[in-house]
Amino acid sequence: MQLNWLDQPTPILLSSGFPENMVLLDCETTGGKATYHRIIEIGLLVIENGALIEKWQTFIDPKVPLPPFIQRLTGISPGMLNGAPEFSQIAEELLSKLKGRTLVAHNARFDYSFLKNEFERAGMSYNNKPLCSVKFSRNLYPQFKRHGLSQIIERFGLSIENRHRALDDAEMVYQFFQKSSALFADDEIAATCKVLLKRPSLPTLLDPKEVEKLPASAGVYYFYDEKGALLYVGKSVHIRNRVMSHFSSDHKNPKDLQMSTKIAHVDFETTPSDFGAQIRESNQIKALAPLYNRRLRKVRKLFQYRSTQDTNGYLRLKIESIETADTEVEQQFGLFRSPRQASKQMEKLADQYFLCHQLLGLEGHSNSSQGCFRSQLKKCFGACHGAESAQSYNQRMGAALKNYQIKLWPYVGPILLEERDPQVPDQVAFHLVDRWRYLAKLSILEDVYDFGYQLSDQTHGPLIAEAQVAEGEVIGSEDDVEHRFDLDIYFILVRFLVNQKKMNMHHLKIWPLIKPKLLP
Repeated sequence: MQLNWLDQPTPILLSSGFPENMVLLDCETTGGKATYHRIIEIGLLVIENGALIEKWQTFIDPKVPLPPFIQRLTGISPGMLNGAPEFSQIAEELLSKLKGRTLVAHNARFDYSFLKNEFERAGMSYNNKPLCSVKFSRNLYPQFKRHGLSQIIERFGLSIENRHRALDDAEMVYQFFQKSSALFADDEIAATCKVLLKRPSLPTLLDPKEVEKLPASAGVYYFYDEKGALLYVGKSVHIRNRVMSHFSSDHKNPKDLQMSTKIAHVDFETTPSDFGAQIRESNQIKALAPLYNRRLRKVRKLFQYRSTQDTNGYLRLKIESIETADTEVEQQFGLFRSPRQASKQMEKLADQYFLCHQLLGLEGHSNSSQGCFRSQLKKCFGACHGAESAQSYNQRMGAALKNYQIKLWPYVGPILLEERDPQVPDQVAFHLVDRWRYLAKLSILEDVYDFGYQLSDQTHGPLIAEAQVAEGEVIGSEDDVEHRFDLDIYFILVRFLVNQKKMNMHHLKIWPLIKPKLLP
């Protein structure tokens, strides 16, 4: 449909509502990760008091292969980059053009991130508050759903010779600003630019109102794309600040930068303290599998060290798997997500405590009277061939494993952990936990009876010696994933439950539980 109101005469000068000094810039790159990929072309237009005073373009030799899909997208071939300067060679000239001028780019976060990283590699600093022409378009043209450069070119009937070439794309932003100068009053454009430049840099698709609603309290936050797909789950003691931190430093974090281009909606859940936020984040990531949460996966097996004594009295270690559904986590040392992780940590312990690789199972048995290879390097004291006594070696082994002893559950039975925010009396939660397994979150204290428990006579403290606990009870079954032993939950619980100062600081209270006796 022809939108006649867009067809206004193009003015020679841009509106005085735009910043007086601007650089309209576009970069072509070898890929989308600013910390890894490199710039191959820069094109820019210098604007002063609304007038175009300079055009500047250069190819840049990235010193890395040019991916075929980038060649197809941009039309730039490796031959066009041969003999081109490296970024460090044009850095000073480029910085002189940028200095004192507002940087403008379409999806400015992308171009700004690449510039910052390239300048840092060249030993120079570049900081600016860029004006994003995508956000400018969204602000002034809310009736349109899409604001990509291709859509703007089509919308205004702009003419471009080489799409996805730096100078040509920068020229399109200039023509877009010309069209907008004809359609809107100077004060409207000035107000829009003022809001965008004062506002913290946000993802292009994200409405600022989404951030304004975020609380300054503990909890979990969720990032979604335009179609409602879950991108990321995070937690913080200050949700708003943590969410903003994703956007303020994304030029250094490839995952944040990539994710920022997709974020269109933010949701959140508050918790009384950091404890509830950590538990909720861990459980939600496993249940919902967000696209950008690469850690915290559900596992059915963990791995630990099992210690045995050989016929000569030396302690040996081996890595064994355990089922998360029914393991008694107190028995052995360490918990790891994979044999490789366990092996790598074992190697570190061997280096730190001069342990023998043969006795650790990291090296095959040697018939040499000189023992293992490490003993010849003075990295093993000779336990493998009797040069060191079993008592001496075992003492070092014990010291190495001391911090890997699984914590004993400090209560006779299950507990209800009360989490409360003293600043918000209504903000309270109860967490049902047994033997390092997280069983449920309850809204009110009385809900514990629905799970077959009742409060003990004692209301706080560990090791309730007289509590009545059903013998042989197993919490959770093979198919009950929520009640499996979860390594991430274990670490969270240990950080809080064995640290009374931390418990007090987060206003956490323990309610010991017992199983009521059944009437005959």
